[in-house]
Amino acid sequence: MRLVVYNIRYATGTGASFHLPVPGSGYLRANRPILDSITTFLQSQDPDIVGLVEVDSGSIRTGMLNQAQFIADQLGHYSIYECKYGTESLGTLMPIVRKQGNAILASPRVHNQRFHYFDTGIKRLIIELELADTIIFLVHLSLKYRHRQDQLRALHELITRAEKPVILAGDFNTFWGDSEIYLFMQAAGLKSANTHGLPSYPSDQPKRELDFILYSEGIEVTNFHMPSVRFSDHLPLVCDFEVTRPRPTQTLDPLISS
Repeated sequence: MRLVVYNIRYATGTGASFHLPVPGSGYLRANRPILDSITTFLQSQDPDIVGLVEVDSGSIRTGMLNQAQFIADQLGHYSIYECKYGTESLGTLMPIVRKQGNAILASPRVHNQRFHYFDTGIKRLIIELELADTIIFLVHLSLKYRHRQDQLRALHELITRAEKPVILAGDFNTFWGDSEIYLFMQAAGLKSANTHGLPSYPSDQPKRELDFILYSEGIEVTNFHMPSVRFSDHLPLVCDFEVTRPRPTQTLDPLISS
């Protein structure tokens, strides 16, 4: 199976113009050609699963276009997306911000999906997607170190309770790379698909390893690379993997949110 994880920056693009007329003003302008380029790139990768970080689910910025659904429709995938700020956040009341989220797109049959939320940080969403023989978690961790550590503890609890092999992926905002999450990975029994610690940010001159695909026992990674495309300020992660551990026999619950 092929998994692509990509922080697409709401398809707002990159470059000097992003910070004109004032720094960060590019976040207010969606760029349809950029979205089309991201979609074409993803189609070229022929992924089974796509984890999208920083996706707009239909604000005035995009002309009410749900980017996650648009990309999923072009790929022929099932989609699950949600605002990343939590159900009680003030962000859910603000225009544009309330439509900022994360998404998982999948072509295999989905057995279950859940939304979990961290107790700390601004970005709190954890998307859990259960397939026949694996569970995938997608996250966008806090910019604050202390909050990230609290969030990693919560992820440890989720992962150790999982009854199938696990993949944990997303933008971890780890400014010190994998050394920041080394103890977490050891405690949770996870390995990084990026064995050489290649940096993913910024996309024009990568210096920091912010994005990760971590996997548990029962999964074998057969290929990993980061295509050099600049549709976002992050590089995409492409990972081919196989599930080597037979799935356990269990009764699946209906689709729920928690």
